[in-house]
Amino acid sequence: MAWTFVEYVIHAWLSHTFTTFATPFHNEHHRDPRKVFAIRMWLPLALTWLLALAVWDGAVGIIFYSGILTGFAAYEWLHYRIHFAVPSGRWESWLRTRHLIHHSHAAGRGFGVTNSLWDIAFGSDLNRAVDWVYAEESARTPPLSGSSNMGRILRFNMEP
Repeated sequence: MAWTFVEYVIHAWLSHTFTTFATPFHNEHHRDPRKVFAIRMWLPLALTWLLALAVWDGAVGIIFYSGILTGFAAYEWLHYRIHFAVPSGRWESWLRTRHLIHHSHAAGRGFGVTNSLWDIAFGSDLNRAVDWVYAEESARTPPLSGSSNMGRILRFNMEP
């Protein structure tokens, strides 16, 4: 559950609302959705997790942080599927449609990739009367083909 809030903060506030370290990377993803993975985050997160594990062992903090990292991994997997795969069910189809509307027509709304909870809470949910007119168009958008930026992770290449 905590990951869903972290996801919203990163996407809505750190990538769209304010100009931060995340903004240029996120703008690159909007220009080229094949750059779907948050590559620059994996190594620092892994290192901080290992450090936290060494310091706190099985303490509640490391368990909580492990949950956040698990949420991040699930987000990365789902975000990849949204861009590169045919949805496997109604929920995934709904998430894909929301995200593609965000990419194409409503960059200032619909920040939740894995859910809409925080969009509803903070008033940034897609406006059903306006934004959802693009739902059919988004649903017809074929999945991306070709490669993503995943190869950079596998090669440990941290360049843009």
